[in-house]
Amino acid sequence: MKQLAREIAFIIGPEELLRKLSDPVWFQAFGCVLGFDWHSSGLTTTALGALKEGLKGTERELGLFIGGGKGAASRKTPQEIESFCQNFHLPSSRSLVPNPLIYASKMTAKVDNTALQDGYQLYHHVFLFTKTGRWAVVQQGMNDKNRYARRYHWLGETVSSFVNEPHQGIVSDKTGEALNLVAADSEATRNASTTLSHEKPEKLLAELNKVKSLKLSKIHEVLIEGVNPERLYASFVKSYERNPKNFAELIYTAGVGPKAIRALALLSDLIFKATPSFKDPAKYSFAHGGKDGHPFPVDKSTYLTSIVVLHDALNKAKIGHYDKMRAFKRLNSFIG
Repeated sequence: MKQLAREIAFIIGPEELLRKLSDPVWFQAFGCVLGFDWHSSGLTTTALGALKEGLKGTERELGLFIGGGKGAASRKTPQEIESFCQNFHLPSSRSLVPNPLIYASKMTAKVDNTALQDGYQLYHHVFLFTKTGRWAVVQQGMNDKNRYARRYHWLGETVSSFVNEPHQGIVSDKTGEALNLVAADSEATRNASTTLSHEKPEKLLAELNKVKSLKLSKIHEVLIEGVNPERLYASFVKSYERNPKNFAELIYTAGVGPKAIRALALLSDLIFKATPSFKDPAKYSFAHGGKDGHPFPVDKSTYLTSIVVLHDALNKAKIGHYDKMRAFKRLNSFIG
């Protein structure tokens, strides 16, 4: 599986691979081609794990770097990015503070855990980037109640704002209600929340305690669910001290988590009539067979043949058979 992932990556090339991995449908097909589960949360972690392991040691040749992973590995992503930048003398390792790649990694995780509150807790985060600084993110969250997973795709070259419609796609088997503060319709809420974060913590807590005593509409009840004003004091102190210029700075502030942002969204609606979007942005999504036996068991002989064919094509391209390589690229363009 690692071998096949490596051959596919070399034929497609680093920057185009970022674009394709950020496409939820292509990513699902890629996982199925590698032979992982036909339709399960395991496809995400194992496909990216195989790609990361398969490309280990090829960074200088291919120019693609992969950090992160599942659980504890995801929390090491900033250190991996920094290590790659220093060891390979990438532009982001020189005079750029903060490192824009590390910022992108942290911000994408912060957005999908705090600004988009859909009930899915992130547990897997992979950050891919090239030597020219282009990047993509694939991360996944799990809903403890329904036991379903949800995958989030980002592509750096299309992100003009981290907090306004930034995703390439979000896929899940289940859709429902979400507090979607990165929707275009939530711009007023983002602005109002930033304004409120400049208020003294004591004032915000007093307003929230007033709200708790009111009979609220259904929307407001959704927003206040799980919000305990007394536990938000430290978060409001952090935001007050940071004095953020915009919503991106607000959610990036250390110590400002989902409950604090939810509380500010509630106050924004009640005070400024800035109602946030509750539209769930996820879309439903779903060879060589799958290791779970669906849609059919992996045919190892065919699988190994695919690796040999791709490897042979790549070798011939390297020694001068450029017509074949151009044919691959034309075919790739046609399919895309």
